[in-house]
Amino acid sequence: MLEALRLTEREPKLGEFGHAGDDHVVPFEVGPLDVRGRAVQLGPMLDAILSRHDYPEPVARLLAQACVLTVLLGTSLKFQGKFILQTRTDGPVDMLVADFTTPHALRAYARFDAGRLAALTATGDTPAEALLGTGVLALTIDQGEHMQRYQGIVQLDGISLEEAARVYFRQSEQIPTDLRLGVAKLVMPGGREQWRAGGLLAQFLPQAPERMRLPDLPGGDGDPAETAQEPDDNAWQELLALLATVEPVELIDPLVGAERLLYRLFHEHGVRVFGGVEVADRCSCSRGKIHRILSGFTPQEIKESTEDGAIKVACEFCSTEYAFDPAEFAAG
Repeated sequence: MLEALRLTEREPKLGEFGHAGDDHVVPFEVGPLDVRGRAVQLGPMLDAILSRHDYPEPVARLLAQACVLTVLLGTSLKFQGKFILQTRTDGPVDMLVADFTTPHALRAYARFDAGRLAALTATGDTPAEALLGTGVLALTIDQGEHMQRYQGIVQLDGISLEEAARVYFRQSEQIPTDLRLGVAKLVMPGGREQWRAGGLLAQFLPQAPERMRLPDLPGGDGDPAETAQEPDDNAWQELLALLATVEPVELIDPLVGAERLLYRLFHEHGVRVFGGVEVADRCSCSRGKIHRILSGFTPQEIKESTEDGAIKVACEFCSTEYAFDPAEFAAG
């Protein structure tokens, strides 16, 4: 851990490269394979989000995966906007929400049924598929109030978030894409536990369109006779083989880091890494925003929202509590 800190705190010498460190998404490019992608390790920022709500471990693991996926996709936006990941399912963890606001603000929240979760946990078997149940994963790109939203929907029916993300790219963008997600709770120096997560997303982006496009999924708008198979391009197949060698621990180990992992994978071809994009635990709630919402309440709704002479509103994401005097809305 100290070695990793020293690497991030000094300027690299000739022949060395800097390390982005925790909570930075590292874009990369492997020219000979026509591959571009992003890698990330989330540490203190993720730990703050999960610890704030003291989620049970199975719920924290799911939300951590959602956070990694959200920052990997959200940091690709080239405009001011927001990328939102949300699940709605019938499982014990019936909702996950993570949204990334450019350039670097992330917030996340999970809703779960404590009784159902305890019953499932008691069996000793808590795979992500069982926690989520059946429902949908919605991935939304929001460019602002004057622009149309773009949303992709993936059915969640016995598949993980990692696999659902692959389906999203097949359905929505038809870009050959593969990814790996990893989550763990590590014991840090001094015995303190810290949640960590990591992810690697790679896309096949050759110049020739016929090399780049995937066949349509069954039920898509392409030729019904086409099957949903991966392209047989040698470069893409080599990428899949390389990603299959990634161990979960490599994705979260602070002594490995995103750059070292990329070098391990692609040193034979040469990998180019770019400056890291910071990700921060930052909620978009504010007293002013909530005041505007309450200003739209009817007098009866204001009365019903008042308890012990005050209206108290807590943000589900950051747990900040705001208190208002009902007299502020008397004119409404």
